[in-house]
Amino acid sequence: MKSVAVLLLASVIAATAQTRPVTDEEVLRVHRSALIIDGHNDVTSKTVAGFDIAKSTTEGHTDIPRLRQGNIGAQFFAAYVGVNYIDERQSAHRALQMIDTIRHDIVGKNPQHFALATTAAEIEAARKQGRIAALIGIEGGHAIEDDLRLLRQFHNLGVRYLSFTHTRHLAWAGSSGEVGNPGLNDFGRSVVAEMNRLGMMIDVSHISSQTLADTLAVTLAPVFASHSSCRALANVPRNLTDAEIRAIAKGGGVIMVNFYCQFLTGRPKSKATIDDVVAHIDHVRKIGGVGAVGLGSDFDGIDCAPAGLEDVSKMPNLTRKLLEKGYSERDIHQIYGGNFLRFMRAVEQAAASR
Repeated sequence: MKSVAVLLLASVIAATAQTRPVTDEEVLRVHRSALIIDGHNDVTSKTVAGFDIAKSTTEGHTDIPRLRQGNIGAQFFAAYVGVNYIDERQSAHRALQMIDTIRHDIVGKNPQHFALATTAAEIEAARKQGRIAALIGIEGGHAIEDDLRLLRQFHNLGVRYLSFTHTRHLAWAGSSGEVGNPGLNDFGRSVVAEMNRLGMMIDVSHISSQTLADTLAVTLAPVFASHSSCRALANVPRNLTDAEIRAIAKGGGVIMVNFYCQFLTGRPKSKATIDDVVAHIDHVRKIGGVGAVGLGSDFDGIDCAPAGLEDVSKMPNLTRKLLEKGYSERDIHQIYGGNFLRFMRAVEQAAASR
């Protein structure tokens, strides 16, 4: 039997083997050459109330100067519709307000910095123009008010993904935020079919396990999680199980790792660090392969960001950590944006082939 000292030495050797020295020049080169696509940002809940995203501030996580400093190439802005709007019968109205704040307050007022994008090609075109691609995703399927006509109109306005639920069950889809595990009903399956037809991306963040299983069973295009982490590392219902990660990856989808402290550590009121983010990236890579990993920060929708990733400007710190961990430049470029572009194109192609 090996002695405790030998086992400890082996663990130290294994840990140090996973790191390597990295220069500032290498970090900057790799970071600046990457097209970083963030799957979810909630600064829209502030801009709709009058926040000026163009002004430099220490408030929250996001403004244009910090987006530029972090080299964000494409940002999905959340058209978040709180579940309170269900009771007020104002869900579609609120969705329109949130779409407008993205199109008008963020893109329209700052055309030198943002270009509204609705396709993978438009994301790449914005990058070549030196602008940040701004994309729209609706968070909360109650926004369509059980009407496929509204879904189509939101698509016409530029919405390119829909999260089926937020924190409450709907009649047609179950949420991870409530007890029970309902799945899709017939209308829910029709939502999947129509999104497939439109080339609209299905976001499985926030949904129940049964709804995810039902969605995977009927979709003709890959699905993705815009801002979810790994349940094996943080046992909270919002995170994905290994089986779910594997299934999403097998279908060509992407899991975009969430930066919220509790979703990284599994412990309420526990401060996370950038190393926890790397651990979740590692886990998705282990289960689904490097081609299944993306980033979905949830910035400005969270009240606790990891030490080292306090806001969008700190993204170079993640590049350093990944390089030190042994990730190649190609791996990092895949994780930061390449995987998502491939996935988005696959959704577009599935719609075009119908």
